[in-house]
Amino acid sequence: MDLIKIAEEAFATKKEHPAFKSGDTITVSYRIKEGNKERIQQYRGVVISISGSGDKKRFTVRKMSDSIGVERIFPLESPFIESIVINKVGKVRRAKLYYLRALTGKKARIKEKRV
Repeated sequence: MDLIKIAEEAFATKKEHPAFKSGDTITVSYRIKEGNKERIQQYRGVVISISGSGDKKRFTVRKMSDSIGVERIFPLESPFIESIVINKVGKVRRAKLYYLRALTGKKARIKEKRV
């Protein structure tokens, strides 16, 4: 058990990310390697779920690309995540927003919480 904890601590990034929850619209700056080149891609979408705990925490971001829904799962402790920016704080009553997959157009919008 101790060897597993030592390995997890060695790969931990110790980056501070803002606190976000399901329903928030965020922009994830993700580092991508293509051959020998490296670039940062901005992935903006709605957080539809957060699962796991501790170092294994991960979140799913859904965005619309043209008229096709695209979802991507990001590990929170990934060394490839440069930054996370919260664009909107959503007003939702559920932890998992999987029902957004079936909705299109104005029905798929999430109300913004006034701060």
